[in-house]
Amino acid sequence: MKILVLTAPEVEELLSMKDCIEVMAAALAALARNEVVLPLRSVLRPANAKGLMAMMPAYRRGEENAFGLKAICVFPENSRLGKDAHQGFVMLFSGQTGEPLALMNASAITAIRTAAVSALATRLLSREDAADLAIIGAGVQARTHLSAISCVRRLKRARVVSKNYEHARQLATEMKDRFPFPIEPLQSVEQTVRGADLIVTATTSQEPVLKREWLAPGTHINAIGTYSPTAREIDGATMAAARIYVDRRESALNEAGDYVIAAKDGLIGPEKIRGEIGELLIGEKSGRTSPHEITVFKSLGLAIEDVASAQYLFTKAQSQSRGTWIDF
Repeated sequence: MKILVLTAPEVEELLSMKDCIEVMAAALAALARNEVVLPLRSVLRPANAKGLMAMMPAYRRGEENAFGLKAICVFPENSRLGKDAHQGFVMLFSGQTGEPLALMNASAITAIRTAAVSALATRLLSREDAADLAIIGAGVQARTHLSAISCVRRLKRARVVSKNYEHARQLATEMKDRFPFPIEPLQSVEQTVRGADLIVTATTSQEPVLKREWLAPGTHINAIGTYSPTAREIDGATMAAARIYVDRRESALNEAGDYVIAAKDGLIGPEKIRGEIGELLIGEKSGRTSPHEITVFKSLGLAIEDVASAQYLFTKAQSQSRGTWIDF
């Protein structure tokens, strides 16, 4: 028996953003059709540790049945070392025999699939003429979201802001030749998001970085930075005013601080979550109903997104004889 090992550069080469958007669409539709078994993630947060470890298992039924597990450490301060905050593996197992099939770089998969899901949500929920993108945060996800959102909307400009202005400036310099629209680094969050049609919050903030009074009518927000019930990027007033969509309702009710804190404050309840992205894809729920609504997609990241990515990569690596195959 051989196991496939894929490094970060190999994942990035084999999993294009355009392809990943469609892989995510198929995975989230399968989730909405109850073709996926998906427990809540298990998180180990040792006292005084610099980071945490999350275990994210999933099982996919049907012809493409497989088990998968992402084991990942999240170290928010890694950016100071020039490293991704997410470090770990995605493991793929046969749904027929349980044999391990592959071990893949989780940082690369997470970076691509998270942005691909945001792009999918943007395609489903934002106005079709949305063209002005604002990104709060200047890390790995800011970079992949520039690529992802430009796949689904014809952008005219992008603005980026970070706690450290130099990081925003570096991102704009690095990415400017990759896109036909200007990328402008700014120092103020309010200045960055004023007038934007599309907003991505990709921060490690524990407190809101986005306020309702800064938002234009018809804005769509992809909130992807927080994954804890005690941290949020979006203020309660925005959550109360918006139509809210999630990748998975159970995860949002238990893990999304953007929702949980606003609910504890009495501003919203479970009925405020209008649907899951998969439910929109299979026609069970409706999306935006007017060009003036504010829509929020709260992304937590799901194990099925990692497993679907791993399945796609495994098949492609097999067909192209890519990666390293190790006797096991």
